[in-house]
Amino acid sequence: MKLSDFGFDEWFESRATELSLDGCGFARVSAVDRGSYLIRDESREVPAELSGKLSHQIDSSVDLPCVGDWVTAHYYDHDAAAIIHQVFPRKTFLRRKAAGKNVDIQMIAANIDTAFIVQSCHFDFSPSRLDRYLIMATDGQVEPMVILTKTDLIAQDELELKLAILRSATKARVMALSNVTGVGLDEFRQTLASGRTYCLLGSSGVGKTTLINRLIGEEALETKAVSSTGEGTHTTSRRQLIVLSQGAMLIDTPGMRELGIAGAGDGVNTGFEDIAELSAKCRYADCSHEHEPGCAVRAAVEKGEVPEDRYANYIKLKKEAAHSEMSYVDKRKKEKAFGRFIKSAKKHMRRRED
Repeated sequence: MKLSDFGFDEWFESRATELSLDGCGFARVSAVDRGSYLIRDESREVPAELSGKLSHQIDSSVDLPCVGDWVTAHYYDHDAAAIIHQVFPRKTFLRRKAAGKNVDIQMIAANIDTAFIVQSCHFDFSPSRLDRYLIMATDGQVEPMVILTKTDLIAQDELELKLAILRSATKARVMALSNVTGVGLDEFRQTLASGRTYCLLGSSGVGKTTLINRLIGEEALETKAVSSTGEGTHTTSRRQLIVLSQGAMLIDTPGMRELGIAGAGDGVNTGFEDIAELSAKCRYADCSHEHEPGCAVRAAVEKGEVPEDRYANYIKLKKEAAHSEMSYVDKRKKEKAFGRFIKSAKKHMRRRED
């Protein structure tokens, strides 16, 4: 196989010259698990670690390699292991606010063509949670596509209702399938193109890993029996890139219990296309859609043209995105100031020693 088969296209080729190093080659990060890496090139997949220089240069967890990244690497031990020296710029990415109270951003995957946002017809079905995933995809310039799984668990009329709800919430393509009966799997396979990279996003137990096993044609990845609630249980513990037999690449990700918005900017508007279109009719260009007179968005809500819960979720996510972005920028400023202080202190100590 060639690097181009793994997604190394003209965009990356144009940046390869400035990132080339003697004795090094280019490879793609195929798995990340608690700071350990696997990388693969035309002929091998090997464990890798960061060079000391790269580790020293990294200012934030955002700068660490993530699955899907392209890197410059030096192989050693008869090409059985590698050292990562540089990380290519990212063409697209998926990220979220780190779970918990930490003001940080967690990279999910990089250089993704399409994000498959997976929800099940059962307990996981949540249009408001879908909004968060759509914003995540838009924020990183990734094309979203919604996959509704476990269609065998509900009646056809209920399925049609859920599909209508999803299609009213997004202009992205929506597809339904069942890993049990196989209905919809052939249509899903036809969306996968050789040399393209796809990422599966969704909560634990919605059937992401089972879907990959169906595409591979064997139980290559571990899954667990459904829980007492009827939902699957969490299995995937790391992010990994899998190359299918027809050449498409799928990235499986652990289920996300928390999905904080990571400074999405205009991504919130793009995730709510209907509200964004209405906002163009507001009296004020910087309308917050909360208190200003002449607000076309609130007028549509009052007329019942926009559901109140959708409007409330939009306002909530706009505020969350703005707060996250401001908090992260402030955190980075403090970190850089502290870094300058440490460097200055070390320099002063060396002078005293001399």
